[in-house]
Amino acid sequence: MITVIFVATASYLQNQLLNPMKKLKCAVIGTGYLGKFHAEKYAALLDCELVAVVDIDAVAAQTVANKYGVAALTSYQSLLGNVDAVSIVVPTTLHYRVAKDFLNAGAHVLVEKPITVTVAEADELIALAQAKQRVLQVGHLERFNPAVLGLDREEKPLFIEAHRLAPFNPRANDVSVVLDLMIHDIDIILALVDSDIERIDASGTPVLTQGTDIANVRLLFKNGCVANVTASRISMKLERKMRLFRPSSYVSVDFQNRVLTQHRTGSKEMFPGIPEIETEETVFGSGDALLAEIQHFVNCIHTGENPLVSGTAGRRALATAIKIGELLHKNRHKQ
Repeated sequence: MITVIFVATASYLQNQLLNPMKKLKCAVIGTGYLGKFHAEKYAALLDCELVAVVDIDAVAAQTVANKYGVAALTSYQSLLGNVDAVSIVVPTTLHYRVAKDFLNAGAHVLVEKPITVTVAEADELIALAQAKQRVLQVGHLERFNPAVLGLDREEKPLFIEAHRLAPFNPRANDVSVVLDLMIHDIDIILALVDSDIERIDASGTPVLTQGTDIANVRLLFKNGCVANVTASRISMKLERKMRLFRPSSYVSVDFQNRVLTQHRTGSKEMFPGIPEIETEETVFGSGDALLAEIQHFVNCIHTGENPLVSGTAGRRALATAIKIGELLHKNRHKQ
């Protein structure tokens, strides 16, 4: 199963051999905590030329720009029509406007999650990317976790349990824990179940901020699958795990430690009429999910393939997160 993570890398390297002289002019919009890592990855790719980084904080932009010998800008407008691809790593409220400008100018766009603030904005970006025949990829980074890539899709889950717990970090308290943390698991669950949602039950509460800091959600899908999802940003420990119960297997995914454990019914019996349980554990080495994500983005530009996390997938996760947020708000005001 480890070979799964190498597939994307091998595809990228093969593309390098086929197009050794073709370099994409790339830029990173936003050089905050995550943006500076996007710049690092583009600078390392053979078929990308990082030409500029942009941030309204001139010092922050210059610090990153100096590291890679590129231009530091406080406005992205001069890049419109002059770059092939961009990563948009700005506050969520700016995703729509910045992505729209670059798509209109003919650039491919990798936008951090969530794709936009509203579903209507997401729909417009998806339609625009299709009309311009540009790649629109959403940065749901956990999809490129090697433990997730190594998960087989042979059986559809019957029940899913997910826990994403983290200590408080003031960096992302402008949104609720649903849009900050839970949306990662929502995106993965929607991709695994591949069925419409029939019902959502949600409860949560603010603790340290004005928004919801801890939440529990139950998703009932039309195909019968149930997902129980908990997210907290006020925990004393760090945990990112998902458990999938399937007709003939139980699978545990440890995102943090990149461990995939699969328990299956075997051919032998441990008791008369009761099959034995075979366990297989795969520990993936220290990978670079962000590099894999950006490699995938670049490869989709070259090949015309649809990205693993398309605009449509990002929209689906956003729409579900918004519904959960509405339910949380409604339930809080009932008290």
